[in-house]
Amino acid sequence: MTQRAKYLAYHSIIHLVFLISPLLIFEGAPVWLLVYEAFFIISLITGLIVTRTTFKPVELVPTGSELMEEGDFSSTFQMTGNPEADHLISLYNRMIIKLREERLQLEEQHIYLHKVLSVSPLGFIVLDYDLRIEFVNPSAEKLLEASAEELKGKGLKEINSPLADALDTLTTKAPFVYSHKGIRRLRCSLSEFIDRGFQRHFILIEELTEELRQSEKSAFEKLIRMMSHEVNNSVGAVSSLLNSCLHYAPQVKEADRGDFENAVSVSTSRLANLNEFMQNYADIVRLPDPKRKERDVLPILRKCVDLFRNECEQRGIEITWHLDADLPALSIDQGQMEQVFINIIKNAVEAVGNNGRMTLKTGRKNGTYHIIIEDTGQGISDEVRNNLFRPFFSTKENGQGIGLMLVQEILNRHHFDFTLEAHPGGPTQFTIFF
Repeated sequence: MTQRAKYLAYHSIIHLVFLISPLLIFEGAPVWLLVYEAFFIISLITGLIVTRTTFKPVELVPTGSELMEEGDFSSTFQMTGNPEADHLISLYNRMIIKLREERLQLEEQHIYLHKVLSVSPLGFIVLDYDLRIEFVNPSAEKLLEASAEELKGKGLKEINSPLADALDTLTTKAPFVYSHKGIRRLRCSLSEFIDRGFQRHFILIEELTEELRQSEKSAFEKLIRMMSHEVNNSVGAVSSLLNSCLHYAPQVKEADRGDFENAVSVSTSRLANLNEFMQNYADIVRLPDPKRKERDVLPILRKCVDLFRNECEQRGIEITWHLDADLPALSIDQGQMEQVFINIIKNAVEAVGNNGRMTLKTGRKNGTYHIIIEDTGQGISDEVRNNLFRPFFSTKENGQGIGLMLVQEILNRHHFDFTLEAHPGGPTQFTIFF
């Protein structure tokens, strides 16, 4: 029974007694009986009014509690004219308005943060208290190659992705740069935040590929220009002197003349090799912008493969084709794309060595055409993969580290994406997306 019901019951019993007792007290005195009953009625009405005004503020408590439990912060109470009740109503209304404003502010911040994360190029992964994925933004979905629905509720170890395996080793004190698919550089870091008094974690993945590429390219170009200037000046002068020395050959004793001419010839040859060595690097720096025309890519690729057909037959390398999509005519610089295909095919043939297979595939996924050049070589180690496409890096004994740099520069100037995927002991795939 509520406090108000108890009060009304008590009030009713008292007035019931007051209603019956006058019949005995004022028996035979009707005038006093009427006066008494008039006071009784006035008392009853006054008691009901006082009860109503006394308990009205109390009635606001359960009503306000129900509204708050339902999360309804839009309803406020009107003033009653009772000072005590109005004070309580004013306090409640101010509290509700404040809660409504804070909830609106939080919702706006949440929507704003969600929109920012949705368009951000940074990958963002929020983990729950059990280190399972609670939220991923679109950039992180692309890097992990899975949708948010597929990732939500999973631990990083449960995701079939080399990147997820690397992220699982992250600590707050040891961020690292990860080489993704051979060409992309990702800075990965783990941070903490407090949620309802408990510690939680989030992972931030920042794309560094273009920043590092431009930095390396700028340093490379500056170095090559300086080296090329110095070497060309020296080679030109020394070559001229050596050619002049040959005119003195008849003046050398006949017994020594052969050695003299041979020494000059070897020196001239080495200078020519040095000049060619520097020219290869300078060609990358001076690479012109592509002169694009609509071309069929597949015949160009076939022509480049034919250049290595005899070598493949001698090495016992099988060439196979899987044409799952007819490539449309594309706007390309044919000469530069031939350089790209020749470099990739040459690397594939050298990686296979002998008695292997090189497979060329075409396909289409999500509206994007692609070409894959795959070889059955020994794959690429993690250490080598982290250094691919960097200036002067080569795994070959006499390599200059130019081939992949040239491929990267040409494809970037064509605005074609590409990946190089390989694992130790497995096939290597170079994919170009048109």
